[in-house]
Amino acid sequence: MKKILLPALLLAGVCLSCNSDDQSPASSIILKDYSKVPVLAIKQPGFENLEMYSLLTSDDTLKNSPAFVFGGSADGSGLIKSTDSTYTFLVNNEDNFAVSRITLDKTFKPVKGDYLLNSDGAQWRLCSATLATKEEHGFGPLFMTSGESGEESQAHGLDPFASVSDAGKSKVLNGLGRLSGENPMPLNKNAYPGKTVIVITDDDSGVYGGQVFMYVSNTVGDLENGSFYMLKRNDDNQKETDMKVGTNYPVSFVKVENHKTLTGAQINAKVADLKAIKFGRVEDIDYRKSGGAANRETYFTVTGQPLSGTNADASRTKYGRVYKLNLDENDPLKGTLSVILDGDDRNGKAGKFQNPDNIMVTDNYVYIQEDPNTYGDETHDAYLYQYNINTGDVKVVLELDHRRTKADAAKYNVGGASKFGSWEYGGFIDVSNQIGVPNTFMLCIQPHTWTGNRYKGVDGGSKRLSENQASQIVLIKGLAK
Repeated sequence: MKKILLPALLLAGVCLSCNSDDQSPASSIILKDYSKVPVLAIKQPGFENLEMYSLLTSDDTLKNSPAFVFGGSADGSGLIKSTDSTYTFLVNNEDNFAVSRITLDKTFKPVKGDYLLNSDGAQWRLCSATLATKEEHGFGPLFMTSGESGEESQAHGLDPFASVSDAGKSKVLNGLGRLSGENPMPLNKNAYPGKTVIVITDDDSGVYGGQVFMYVSNTVGDLENGSFYMLKRNDDNQKETDMKVGTNYPVSFVKVENHKTLTGAQINAKVADLKAIKFGRVEDIDYRKSGGAANRETYFTVTGQPLSGTNADASRTKYGRVYKLNLDENDPLKGTLSVILDGDDRNGKAGKFQNPDNIMVTDNYVYIQEDPNTYGDETHDAYLYQYNINTGDVKVVLELDHRRTKADAAKYNVGGASKFGSWEYGGFIDVSNQIGVPNTFMLCIQPHTWTGNRYKGVDGGSKRLSENQASQIVLIKGLAK
Protein backbone atom coordinates (compact mmCIF):
# COMPACT_ATOMS: atom_id res chain seq x y z
CA MET A 1 0.00 0.00 0.00
CA LYS A 2 3.35 1.98 -2.02
CA LYS A 3 5.59 4.38 -3.45
CA ILE A 4 6.88 7.56 -5.16
CA LEU A 5 8.80 9.84 -7.46
CA LEU A 6 11.97 11.79 -7.37
CA PRO A 7 13.54 14.58 -9.32
CA ALA A 8 13.93 13.00 -12.73
CA LEU A 9 12.87 9.53 -11.71
CA LEU A 10 10.26 7.63 -9.92
CA LEU A 11 9.83 5.83 -6.95
CA ALA A 12 10.15 2.84 -3.51
CA GLY A 13 15.38 -6.66 1.76
CA VAL A 14 16.82 -9.02 1.30
CA CYS A 15 19.05 -11.43 3.06
CA LEU A 16 21.49 -10.85 5.80
CA SER A 17 22.97 -7.52 4.99
CA CYS A 18 26.33 -7.15 3.36
CA ASN A 19 28.94 -5.46 5.51
CA SER A 20 31.47 -4.15 3.00
CA ASP A 21 31.43 -0.42 2.29
CA ASP A 22 30.86 0.74 -1.28
CA GLN A 23 32.45 4.12 -2.08
CA SER A 24 31.27 5.65 -5.34
CA PRO A 25 34.26 7.22 -7.14
CA ALA A 26 32.06 9.96 -8.56
CA SER A 27 30.74 11.20 -5.22
CA SER A 28 31.05 11.07 -1.47
CA ILE A 29 28.24 8.52 -1.20
CA ILE A 30 29.07 5.49 0.93
CA LEU A 31 26.69 2.55 0.71
CA LYS A 32 26.85 0.53 3.91
CA ASP A 33 24.82 -0.80 6.83
CA TYR A 34 24.00 2.26 8.90
CA SER A 35 21.70 0.15 11.07
CA LYS A 36 22.63 -2.91 13.13
CA VAL A 37 19.31 -4.56 12.29
CA PRO A 38 19.81 -7.17 9.55
CA VAL A 39 18.14 -6.72 6.19
CA LEU A 40 14.81 -8.46 6.57
CA ALA A 41 14.65 -10.18 3.19
CA ILE A 42 16.38 -12.92 1.22
CA LYS A 43 17.80 -12.71 -2.28
CA GLN A 44 16.38 -15.30 -4.66
CA PRO A 45 18.19 -17.40 -7.29
CA GLY A 46 19.50 -15.25 -10.13
CA PHE A 47 19.83 -12.18 -7.92
CA GLU A 48 22.67 -13.31 -5.67
CA ASN A 49 24.89 -10.43 -6.80
CA LEU A 50 22.61 -7.72 -5.47
CA GLU A 51 24.21 -5.58 -2.74
CA MET A 52 21.85 -4.93 0.17
CA TYR A 53 22.25 -2.58 3.11
CA SER A 54 20.18 -1.86 6.19
CA LEU A 55 19.89 1.93 6.00
CA LEU A 56 17.38 2.84 8.72
CA THR A 57 15.11 1.05 11.19
CA SER A 58 12.90 1.91 14.13
CA ASP A 59 15.68 0.76 16.48
CA ASP A 60 18.15 3.40 15.32
CA THR A 61 19.07 6.61 17.15
CA LEU A 62 19.97 9.50 14.85
CA LYS A 63 22.76 11.73 16.14
CA ASN A 64 21.08 15.08 15.40
CA SER A 65 17.67 14.06 16.77
CA PRO A 66 18.22 11.41 19.46
CA ALA A 67 14.59 11.50 20.62
CA PHE A 68 13.21 10.67 17.18
CA VAL A 69 11.88 7.14 16.66
CA PHE A 70 11.13 6.06 13.09
CA GLY A 71 7.57 4.79 12.88
CA GLY A 72 6.21 1.50 11.62
CA SER A 73 4.63 0.34 8.35
CA ALA A 74 6.95 2.38 6.11
CA ASP A 75 5.26 2.85 2.75
CA GLY A 76 5.21 5.49 0.00
CA SER A 77 8.44 7.46 -0.15
CA GLY A 78 10.54 9.97 -2.06
CA LEU A 79 14.04 11.39 -2.03
CA ILE A 80 15.25 14.88 -2.94
CA LYS A 81 18.76 16.34 -2.86
CA SER A 82 19.16 19.64 -1.03
CA THR A 83 21.36 22.57 -2.02
CA ASP A 84 23.75 21.82 0.85
CA SER A 85 24.49 18.32 -0.59
CA THR A 86 22.38 16.58 2.05
CA TYR A 87 19.34 14.48 1.15
CA THR A 88 15.76 14.65 2.38
CA PHE A 89 13.85 11.38 2.44
CA LEU A 90 10.09 11.45 3.00
CA VAL A 91 8.22 8.27 3.87
CA ASN A 92 4.69 7.43 4.94
CA ASN A 93 4.31 5.54 8.21
CA GLU A 94 1.04 4.06 7.09
CA ASP A 95 -0.49 2.85 10.34
CA ASN A 96 0.87 5.81 12.30
CA PHE A 97 -1.11 8.14 9.97
CA ALA A 98 2.11 10.11 9.60
CA VAL A 99 4.95 11.17 7.28
CA SER A 100 8.55 10.91 8.49
CA ARG A 101 11.25 13.22 7.19
CA ILE A 102 14.76 11.83 7.36
CA THR A 103 17.87 13.92 6.65
CA LEU A 104 20.86 12.03 5.23
CA ASP A 105 24.31 13.62 5.10
CA LYS A 106 26.46 13.78 1.97
CA THR A 107 27.68 10.20 2.54
CA PHE A 108 24.03 9.05 2.69
CA LYS A 109 24.08 8.36 6.41
CA PRO A 110 20.76 9.10 8.21
CA VAL A 111 21.53 11.82 10.77
CA LYS A 112 18.22 13.49 11.64
CA GLY A 113 14.50 12.72 11.72
CA ASP A 114 11.19 14.42 12.42
CA TYR A 115 7.52 14.10 11.49
CA LEU A 116 6.46 16.38 8.66
CA LEU A 117 2.83 15.29 9.15
CA ASN A 118 1.45 13.61 12.26
CA SER A 119 -1.79 11.75 12.88
CA ASP A 120 -3.69 14.92 13.80
CA GLY A 121 -2.88 16.46 10.42
CA ALA A 122 -3.01 13.31 8.30
CA GLN A 123 -6.35 12.06 9.72
CA TRP A 124 -6.20 8.84 7.65
CA ARG A 125 -3.90 5.93 6.86
CA LEU A 126 -1.27 6.94 4.31
CA CYS A 127 -0.12 4.36 1.79
CA SER A 128 1.65 5.00 -1.50
CA ALA A 129 2.86 8.44 -2.50
CA THR A 130 4.60 10.48 -5.20
CA LEU A 131 7.19 13.20 -4.76
CA ALA A 132 6.45 15.63 -7.58
CA THR A 133 9.30 17.83 -8.79
CA LYS A 134 9.65 20.57 -11.38
CA GLU A 135 12.29 18.54 -13.19
CA GLU A 136 10.05 15.50 -13.56
CA HIS A 137 6.48 16.80 -13.39
CA GLY A 138 6.66 20.52 -14.01
CA PHE A 139 5.72 21.55 -10.46
CA GLY A 140 6.84 20.99 -6.90
CA PRO A 141 8.62 19.80 -4.93
CA LEU A 142 5.44 18.41 -3.38
CA PHE A 143 4.99 15.12 -1.55
CA MET A 144 1.57 13.84 -2.62
CA THR A 145 0.04 11.15 -0.44
CA SER A 146 -3.50 9.78 -0.32
CA GLY A 147 -5.62 9.05 2.72
CA GLU A 148 -6.93 5.49 2.74
CA SER A 149 -9.35 5.09 5.65
CA GLY A 150 -12.56 4.88 3.67
CA GLU A 151 -14.38 6.71 0.90
CA GLU A 152 -14.30 10.13 2.61
CA SER A 153 -10.48 10.22 2.74
CA GLN A 154 -8.48 12.82 0.80
CA ALA A 155 -4.98 13.38 -0.55
CA HIS A 156 -2.39 15.65 1.08
CA GLY A 157 0.30 17.80 -0.53
CA LEU A 158 3.39 18.44 1.62
CA ASP A 159 6.29 20.82 1.12
CA PRO A 160 9.35 18.62 1.85
CA PHE A 161 11.06 21.54 3.62
CA ALA A 162 8.12 22.87 5.65
CA SER A 163 8.35 23.57 9.37
CA VAL A 164 7.44 20.75 11.73
CA SER A 165 5.37 23.27 13.65
CA ASP A 166 2.68 22.60 11.04
CA ALA A 167 2.81 18.81 11.40
CA GLY A 168 -0.61 18.70 13.03
CA LYS A 169 -2.34 20.75 10.33
CA SER A 170 -4.23 19.30 7.37
CA LYS A 171 -2.60 19.69 3.95
CA VAL A 172 -5.60 18.41 2.00
CA LEU A 173 -5.75 18.79 -1.79
CA ASN A 174 -9.48 19.33 -2.34
CA GLY A 175 -9.16 19.18 -6.11
CA LEU A 176 -8.24 15.48 -6.00
CA GLY A 177 -11.62 14.45 -4.63
CA ARG A 178 -12.64 12.05 -1.87
CA LEU A 179 -11.82 8.35 -2.14
CA SER A 180 -10.04 5.54 -0.34
CA GLY A 181 -6.87 6.53 -2.13
CA GLU A 182 -3.57 4.74 -2.62
CA ASN A 183 -1.41 6.92 -4.83
CA PRO A 184 -1.91 10.23 -6.67
CA MET A 185 0.64 9.94 -9.49
CA PRO A 186 1.30 12.94 -11.74
CA LEU A 187 2.55 12.01 -15.18
CA ASN A 188 5.86 13.27 -16.54
CA LYS A 189 5.67 16.90 -17.65
CA ASN A 190 6.39 15.80 -21.23
CA ALA A 191 3.44 13.43 -21.41
CA TYR A 192 1.00 16.29 -22.04
CA PRO A 193 2.93 19.58 -22.22
CA GLY A 194 1.12 22.51 -20.65
CA LYS A 195 -1.14 20.28 -18.55
CA THR A 196 -0.96 18.56 -15.19
CA VAL A 197 -2.38 15.03 -15.41
CA ILE A 198 -2.62 12.95 -12.23
CA VAL A 199 -3.78 9.33 -12.17
CA ILE A 200 -5.21 8.34 -8.76
CA THR A 201 -5.80 4.79 -7.52
CA ASP A 202 -8.69 3.81 -5.24
CA ASP A 203 -8.30 0.92 -2.79
CA ASP A 204 -12.01 0.21 -2.33
CA SER A 205 -13.58 -3.23 -1.99
CA GLY A 206 -17.18 -2.13 -1.41
CA VAL A 207 -20.27 -2.25 -3.59
CA TYR A 208 -18.75 -0.06 -6.30
CA GLY A 209 -15.27 -1.54 -6.15
CA GLY A 210 -12.04 0.39 -6.59
CA GLN A 211 -11.61 2.93 -9.36
CA VAL A 212 -8.89 4.48 -11.46
CA PHE A 213 -9.42 8.24 -11.32
CA MET A 214 -7.78 11.04 -13.27
CA TYR A 215 -7.36 14.73 -12.48
CA VAL A 216 -6.60 17.05 -15.40
CA SER A 217 -5.72 20.73 -15.29
CA ASN A 218 -4.81 22.89 -18.26
CA THR A 219 -2.46 24.86 -15.98
CA VAL A 220 0.77 23.20 -14.89
CA GLY A 221 0.84 22.74 -11.13
CA ASP A 222 -2.83 23.65 -10.58
CA LEU A 223 -4.15 21.04 -8.15
CA GLU A 224 -7.45 22.73 -7.29
CA ASN A 225 -9.28 23.90 -10.40
CA GLY A 226 -9.01 20.96 -12.79
CA SER A 227 -11.54 18.31 -13.75
CA PHE A 228 -12.00 14.85 -12.22
CA TYR A 229 -12.71 11.62 -14.12
CA MET A 230 -13.10 7.87 -13.62
CA LEU A 231 -12.06 5.02 -15.93
CA LYS A 232 -14.59 3.01 -17.99
CA ARG A 233 -14.51 0.54 -20.83
CA ASN A 234 -15.97 2.00 -24.00
CA ASP A 235 -18.41 -0.91 -24.23
CA ASP A 236 -19.72 -0.13 -20.69
CA ASN A 237 -18.73 -3.55 -19.29
CA GLN A 238 -17.96 -2.92 -15.60
CA LYS A 239 -16.90 -6.47 -14.68
CA GLU A 240 -13.18 -6.71 -14.00
CA THR A 241 -12.81 -10.45 -14.58
CA ASP A 242 -14.35 -10.18 -18.05
CA MET A 243 -11.00 -8.71 -19.09
CA LYS A 244 -8.45 -11.35 -20.08
CA VAL A 245 -4.68 -11.42 -20.58
CA GLY A 246 -3.66 -10.67 -24.14
CA THR A 247 -6.51 -8.34 -25.15
CA ASN A 248 -6.44 -4.56 -25.44
CA TYR A 249 -9.65 -2.92 -24.28
CA PRO A 250 -10.53 0.61 -25.47
CA VAL A 251 -11.16 2.80 -22.43
CA SER A 252 -11.91 6.40 -21.60
CA PHE A 253 -12.10 8.66 -18.58
CA VAL A 254 -15.56 10.09 -17.95
CA LYS A 255 -16.11 13.30 -16.02
CA VAL A 256 -17.44 13.47 -12.48
CA GLU A 257 -19.28 16.78 -12.51
CA ASN A 258 -18.83 19.20 -9.60
CA HIS A 259 -16.59 16.70 -7.84
CA LYS A 260 -15.31 19.15 -5.22
CA THR A 261 -18.83 19.56 -3.85
CA LEU A 262 -19.43 15.80 -3.56
CA THR A 263 -18.85 13.48 -0.63
CA GLY A 264 -16.90 10.30 -1.17
CA ALA A 265 -20.14 8.34 -1.02
CA GLN A 266 -21.61 10.52 -3.77
CA ILE A 267 -18.50 10.09 -5.93
CA ASN A 268 -18.68 6.33 -5.38
CA ALA A 269 -22.31 6.27 -6.46
CA LYS A 270 -21.31 7.86 -9.78
CA VAL A 271 -19.73 4.52 -10.69
CA ALA A 272 -23.19 3.16 -11.52
CA ASP A 273 -24.17 6.14 -13.68
CA LEU A 274 -20.85 6.49 -15.50
CA LYS A 275 -20.33 2.73 -16.00
CA ALA A 276 -16.83 2.80 -14.51
CA ILE A 277 -14.90 -0.44 -14.11
CA LYS A 278 -15.32 -2.05 -10.67
CA PHE A 279 -11.87 -3.30 -9.73
CA GLY A 280 -11.06 -5.39 -6.66
CA ARG A 281 -8.99 -2.75 -4.80
CA VAL A 282 -6.78 -0.65 -7.08
CA GLU A 283 -3.43 -0.19 -5.39
CA ASP A 284 -0.27 1.43 -6.71
CA ILE A 285 0.59 2.96 -10.10
CA ASP A 286 3.71 4.05 -11.94
CA TYR A 287 4.82 4.85 -15.48
CA ARG A 288 7.64 3.69 -17.72
CA LYS A 289 10.79 5.83 -17.64
CA SER A 290 12.34 5.46 -21.07
CA GLY A 291 10.85 8.73 -22.33
CA GLY A 292 8.70 9.60 -25.31
CA ALA A 293 5.55 7.49 -25.50
CA ALA A 294 6.69 5.70 -22.34
CA ASN A 295 5.66 8.76 -20.36
CA ARG A 296 2.06 7.70 -21.10
CA GLU A 297 2.62 3.95 -20.56
CA THR A 298 1.39 3.31 -17.03
CA TYR A 299 1.11 0.15 -14.94
CA PHE A 300 -1.07 -0.41 -11.90
CA THR A 301 -1.82 -3.22 -9.48
CA VAL A 302 -5.18 -4.50 -8.31
CA THR A 303 -4.59 -6.37 -5.08
CA GLY A 304 -7.73 -8.53 -5.08
CA GLN A 305 -10.39 -9.45 -2.55
CA PRO A 306 -12.01 -12.66 -1.22
CA LEU A 307 -14.74 -14.41 -3.17
CA SER A 308 -17.38 -13.36 -0.67
CA GLY A 309 -19.49 -10.33 0.15
CA THR A 310 -19.30 -7.79 -2.67
CA ASN A 311 -17.15 -10.26 -4.64
CA ALA A 312 -19.24 -13.39 -4.09
CA ASP A 313 -19.89 -13.43 -7.83
CA ALA A 314 -16.14 -13.49 -8.60
CA SER A 315 -16.55 -10.35 -10.71
CA ARG A 316 -13.25 -9.04 -9.31
CA THR A 317 -9.82 -10.59 -9.00
CA LYS A 318 -9.05 -12.66 -5.90
CA TYR A 319 -5.25 -13.02 -6.00
CA GLY A 320 -4.49 -9.80 -7.82
CA ARG A 321 -3.57 -8.45 -11.23
CA VAL A 322 -1.21 -6.05 -12.96
CA TYR A 323 -2.62 -3.85 -15.73
CA LYS A 324 -1.05 -1.72 -18.45
CA LEU A 325 -2.87 1.50 -19.29
CA ASN A 326 -1.62 3.16 -22.47
CA LEU A 327 -2.88 6.71 -22.79
CA ASP A 328 -3.53 8.42 -26.11
CA GLU A 329 -0.76 10.65 -27.43
CA ASN A 330 -2.99 13.69 -27.74
CA ASP A 331 -5.80 13.11 -25.24
CA PRO A 332 -5.22 11.78 -21.69
CA LEU A 333 -8.91 10.83 -21.48
CA LYS A 334 -8.51 8.07 -24.08
CA GLY A 335 -6.46 4.89 -24.11
CA THR A 336 -6.28 1.13 -24.04
CA LEU A 337 -6.22 -1.18 -21.02
CA SER A 338 -4.76 -4.68 -20.88
CA VAL A 339 -4.16 -7.33 -18.23
CA ILE A 340 -0.49 -8.30 -18.27
CA LEU A 341 -0.42 -10.53 -15.16
CA ASP A 342 -3.36 -12.42 -13.68
CA GLY A 343 -2.89 -14.04 -10.27
CA ASP A 344 -6.16 -15.94 -10.57
CA ASP A 345 -4.60 -18.11 -13.27
CA ARG A 346 -2.77 -20.32 -10.80
CA ASN A 347 -0.97 -22.14 -13.63
CA GLY A 348 0.12 -18.93 -15.34
CA LYS A 349 3.23 -16.78 -14.96
CA ALA A 350 1.60 -14.88 -12.05
CA GLY A 351 0.29 -18.04 -10.40
CA LYS A 352 2.27 -17.37 -7.21
CA PHE A 353 0.61 -13.99 -6.59
CA GLN A 354 -0.63 -13.47 -3.04
CA ASN A 355 -2.07 -9.99 -3.64
CA PRO A 356 0.27 -7.49 -5.34
CA ASP A 357 0.35 -4.00 -3.88
CA ASN A 358 3.21 -1.56 -4.47
CA ILE A 359 4.71 -1.16 -7.92
CA MET A 360 7.74 0.54 -9.46
CA VAL A 361 8.41 0.85 -13.20
CA THR A 362 11.84 1.55 -14.71
CA ASP A 363 12.91 1.69 -18.36
CA ASN A 364 12.47 -2.02 -19.01
CA TYR A 365 11.00 -3.63 -15.91
CA VAL A 366 7.97 -3.57 -13.65
CA TYR A 367 8.75 -4.41 -10.01
CA ILE A 368 5.76 -5.74 -8.08
CA GLN A 369 5.58 -6.15 -4.29
CA GLU A 370 3.19 -8.37 -2.37
CA ASP A 371 0.86 -7.91 0.57
CA PRO A 372 -0.36 -10.61 2.92
CA ASN A 373 -3.70 -11.87 1.58
CA THR A 374 -5.08 -13.27 4.87
CA TYR A 375 -6.84 -16.05 2.94
CA GLY A 376 -4.97 -18.77 4.82
CA ASP A 377 -3.62 -20.40 1.66
CA GLU A 378 -0.29 -18.57 1.46
CA THR A 379 2.64 -20.66 0.22
CA HIS A 380 5.47 -18.17 0.75
CA ASP A 381 6.40 -14.95 2.47
CA ALA A 382 5.88 -11.79 0.43
CA TYR A 383 7.79 -11.70 -2.83
CA LEU A 384 9.24 -8.84 -4.84
CA TYR A 385 8.74 -9.76 -8.52
CA GLN A 386 10.48 -8.51 -11.65
CA TYR A 387 8.41 -8.37 -14.86
CA ASN A 388 10.38 -7.84 -18.07
CA ILE A 389 8.36 -5.45 -20.26
CA ASN A 390 10.12 -6.59 -23.42
CA THR A 391 9.93 -10.37 -22.96
CA GLY A 392 7.07 -10.86 -20.49
CA ASP A 393 9.25 -12.97 -18.19
CA VAL A 394 8.50 -12.93 -14.45
CA LYS A 395 11.15 -13.61 -11.81
CA VAL A 396 11.19 -13.51 -8.01
CA VAL A 397 13.84 -11.10 -6.74
CA LEU A 398 13.33 -11.16 -2.96
CA GLU A 399 11.35 -12.92 -0.26
CA LEU A 400 10.81 -11.28 3.12
CA ASP A 401 12.79 -12.86 5.96
CA HIS A 402 10.67 -13.19 9.10
CA ARG A 403 13.69 -14.69 10.93
CA ARG A 404 11.47 -17.37 12.46
CA THR A 405 14.36 -19.78 12.94
CA LYS A 406 17.05 -17.25 13.88
CA ALA A 407 18.32 -16.47 17.36
CA ASP A 408 16.45 -13.17 17.30
CA ALA A 409 13.13 -14.76 16.23
CA ALA A 410 11.23 -13.45 19.26
CA LYS A 411 12.13 -9.85 18.41
CA TYR A 412 10.54 -10.00 14.98
CA ASN A 413 7.73 -12.45 15.76
CA VAL A 414 6.14 -11.02 18.90
CA GLY A 415 3.60 -13.43 20.36
CA GLY A 416 4.82 -16.43 18.39
CA ALA A 417 6.01 -17.26 14.88
CA SER A 418 4.27 -15.22 12.21
CA LYS A 419 2.44 -17.10 9.49
CA PHE A 420 3.37 -17.12 5.82
CA GLY A 421 2.83 -13.80 4.12
CA SER A 422 2.00 -11.71 7.17
CA TRP A 423 4.65 -9.08 6.36
CA GLU A 424 4.61 -6.78 3.36
CA TYR A 425 6.63 -4.30 1.36
CA GLY A 426 6.08 -0.57 1.11
CA GLY A 427 7.42 2.00 -1.33
CA PHE A 428 10.24 1.13 -3.73
CA ILE A 429 12.07 4.00 -5.44
CA ASP A 430 14.94 4.43 -7.87
CA VAL A 431 17.50 6.84 -6.39
CA SER A 432 20.29 6.28 -8.92
CA ASN A 433 20.18 9.77 -10.41
CA GLN A 434 19.80 11.38 -7.01
CA ILE A 435 22.95 9.97 -5.48
CA GLY A 436 25.01 9.36 -8.62
CA VAL A 437 25.28 5.60 -8.08
CA PRO A 438 23.78 3.55 -10.95
CA ASN A 439 21.08 0.93 -10.35
CA THR A 440 20.49 1.90 -6.72
CA PHE A 441 17.10 1.74 -5.00
CA MET A 442 15.43 2.28 -1.62
CA LEU A 443 12.89 -0.27 -0.39
CA CYS A 444 10.48 0.02 2.54
CA ILE A 445 9.66 -3.08 4.59
CA GLN A 446 6.67 -3.51 6.91
CA PRO A 447 7.44 -6.35 9.38
CA HIS A 448 4.03 -6.27 11.06
CA THR A 449 4.94 -8.68 13.88
CA TRP A 450 7.93 -6.59 14.94
CA THR A 451 6.27 -4.53 17.68
CA GLY A 452 7.19 -3.00 21.03
CA ASN A 453 6.73 -0.12 23.44
CA ARG A 454 9.66 1.81 21.94
CA TYR A 455 7.63 2.29 18.77
CA LYS A 456 4.34 3.26 20.41
CA GLY A 457 2.69 6.57 19.48
CA VAL A 458 5.89 8.10 18.15
CA ASP A 459 4.48 10.46 15.49
CA GLY A 460 3.67 13.32 17.87
CA GLY A 461 -0.05 13.35 17.12
CA SER A 462 -2.92 12.25 19.35
CA LYS A 463 -4.81 9.81 17.12
CA ARG A 464 -2.45 6.82 17.02
CA LEU A 465 -1.05 6.62 20.54
CA SER A 466 -1.27 2.82 20.70
CA GLU A 467 0.30 2.14 17.29
CA ASN A 468 3.49 0.17 18.04
CA GLN A 469 4.94 -1.32 14.85
CA ALA A 470 8.53 -0.98 13.64
CA SER A 471 9.82 -0.85 10.08
CA GLN A 472 12.95 -0.78 7.92
CA ILE A 473 14.45 1.05 4.93
CA VAL A 474 16.83 -1.00 2.76
CA LEU A 475 19.30 0.11 0.07
CA ILE A 476 19.66 -2.19 -2.94
CA LYS A 477 22.42 -1.83 -5.55
CA GLY A 478 22.73 -3.74 -8.79
CA LEU A 479 19.10 -4.24 -9.80
CA ALA A 480 18.45 -3.92 -13.51
CA LYS A 481 16.52 -0.93 -14.84
